[in-house]
Amino acid sequence: MALLMAAALPRAAAAPAAGSAPEIPFAERYRAVQHGGIARAANSAITCRAPATAAAAPCATAQGGKGVNGDYEMFYIDVDDDPNTYNSSRAHLGLPAGSRVSYARLYWGGNLRVGEQKPHKDNGRVLIAEPGGSYREVLADTLVGHRTTSQTDAYQASADVTGLVRDSGPGVYTVAQLNVAMGHSAAGAWGGWTLVVAYENEREPLRQLALWDGFQPLTGRRTAHRVTMTDLNLAADGRGSAGMVAYNGDRGVGGDTLTVASGNRAPVRLHNSANPVTDVMNSTISDHGKNVEQREPAYRNTLGYDSDVFDVSSALTRRSDSLTFAFGTRDEGYLAGVLYLAADADRRAAAGEGNGARR
Repeated sequence: MALLMAAALPRAAAAPAAGSAPEIPFAERYRAVQHGGIARAANSAITCRAPATAAAAPCATAQGGKGVNGDYEMFYIDVDDDPNTYNSSRAHLGLPAGSRVSYARLYWGGNLRVGEQKPHKDNGRVLIAEPGGSYREVLADTLVGHRTTSQTDAYQASADVTGLVRDSGPGVYTVAQLNVAMGHSAAGAWGGWTLVVAYENEREPLRQLALWDGFQPLTGRRTAHRVTMTDLNLAADGRGSAGMVAYNGDRGVGGDTLTVASGNRAPVRLHNSANPVTDVMNSTISDHGKNVEQREPAYRNTLGYDSDVFDVSSALTRRSDSLTFAFGTRDEGYLAGVLYLAADADRRAAAGEGNGARR
């Protein structure tokens, strides 16, 4: 992957508070019925530096396969050449030729308390550089999820970046200065970012596009959370994909699940070769079962950050107006933050619908 040389950017004052809450209900952020789809770019912001427990394998082994963040001394990923940034990572956004960006949103988040405690005031600020460009500041434009427990201090923030991505198009995006803590703790360090992009393209099928977000903790006491997308008008026997973002899903622990149900029918358990059926939140950035390689670094184990895309076609055997996604856990849990869908629309039902609704 070609390196993006980012110009130095002096550190600005702390971002004004966007307001925060320990839990945010999932709600629709954007929807459209159009010929097109949803693309995304994503990467983690922190990784292991050295083993911190006797049972831990070397870092290279953990980054490529097995390992959980609580077994390691964690340190920032920093791939740029800018002395003004302490963390940065890159990922490629791919769009089909002839596409027009209709909506783009950047999500970022992490754990603020590990060996160090990072200040909350920086949660709503991040830097982004478009393909071939320099860093610019992005401030959260909506309520920030921020939940403090006895072991963690976690958050998720987001911002509308439609103009930036529409003007810049596909290519390598770099995100830096994501507020995340380094060090070692039993809970471990995690953090990352995902850029979700809805696009129009007349060569692609007519699809229902929906982007939902929130901030919902799943724990040993609260083991399930459901999100129901309504008024979808999905085609029978159609094709569809769904993506999600979650935080602090440990690999190999087991018990983390994700299902989808069409209308009142039985739920289908989502899984693939990268995401086992009982370990879906397993620290991967994957696309239909394959590790996403077009990012820097491209660790197969992000040690606590999930941004995955699944095939949901098996749930679309009949025409449907709703899909219910159910996040589940039986272990220490995780934080669910983003859910999005791109699925074939029923042409008759979608004929009168408009495009591009957002909040």
